[in-house]
Amino acid sequence: MIADARVFQDTFLPDEIVHRNAELNRLSGIVQPVLEGNPAETACLFGPTGVGKTCCAQYALEQLRETTFDIETAYVNCWHNYNGYRVLYRLLEELNRTLDVHRQSTPKDELYDRLRQADTHPYVVILDEVDQLEDKDVLYDLYALPHVTMILIANDEQDLFSGLDDRLYSRLRGSECVKFDRYSDDELVSILESRVQRGLAEGAITREHLALIADAAAGDARVAIGVLRTAARQASYDGATELSRADIDAAIPEARSELRRKTLDQLIADQQLLYEIIDEHGEVAPGTLYEAYEHRCDGPKSRRMVRNYLSKMEHYNVIEADGEKRSRVYRVSEAAFGTTER
Repeated sequence: MIADARVFQDTFLPDEIVHRNAELNRLSGIVQPVLEGNPAETACLFGPTGVGKTCCAQYALEQLRETTFDIETAYVNCWHNYNGYRVLYRLLEELNRTLDVHRQSTPKDELYDRLRQADTHPYVVILDEVDQLEDKDVLYDLYALPHVTMILIANDEQDLFSGLDDRLYSRLRGSECVKFDRYSDDELVSILESRVQRGLAEGAITREHLALIADAAAGDARVAIGVLRTAARQASYDGATELSRADIDAAIPEARSELRRKTLDQLIADQQLLYEIIDEHGEVAPGTLYEAYEHRCDGPKSRRMVRNYLSKMEHYNVIEADGEKRSRVYRVSEAAFGTTER
């Protein structure tokens, strides 16, 4: 049944981006000056999970690389590289300039100097999940490098800009913003069809069943592709040649659980601790949560940073919150990943 499993992987970049022409054209226009040897404005991509932000950014960079040799590009996931040192190291690593760098002893300033001196070609960098950065000063440092163009990806514009100091805010607030909305069910079906044509044997699934997946995914392509992958994988194990309604129904909760596990695995140590405290309490107010976190953490972050962590966890449906200010409470999300009120 499965002809090419790669098309169902999270890292797969399709040959053509569908239903994101306007967003992709806008992003391509923002970075176009780089091809002419001129600095480009910082681009900020905002939107909920699974709406094509990362895919569009990587596709735009791929198009740049096909147009000219005189450009360098990099992708940095700030879930994993969540401080300034790690970001600078990854950017140097992509340029093959870390051979004599000792991650435990090389000062951050030296990393920055190396990156500043690596100005042979324009360097376009994607910083994904940029709102995860503990040290956002690195954005100011990168902004100051004329050969570096940043594409910043985050879920929410307010969450990103509200945590910036005045000097960084004044620079990034004028960035070119591209906003992504959730996909419609028809758009999700179209996205799935393009994967099916390449990844599954002919006749393996009907459009009606793809519509069921799209409805369950509620606008999130990541969920939709995950459900299709899970259903096809299990049906192949069972020796089936086509997917049934029962296969789809069984795959929906399994795929959501898999996404939940992946997201929990991505949480940094402070977020994992916050999650554990919320889970232990069942329902907890912000003040109580922070006090418990501060007591159990060796180097607790500021309240503002903790609010950023919690906001990110909400975006990924790890936790949910009710109420405002003093009446606000957090709890572990019981809703399956990818679901929203219809």
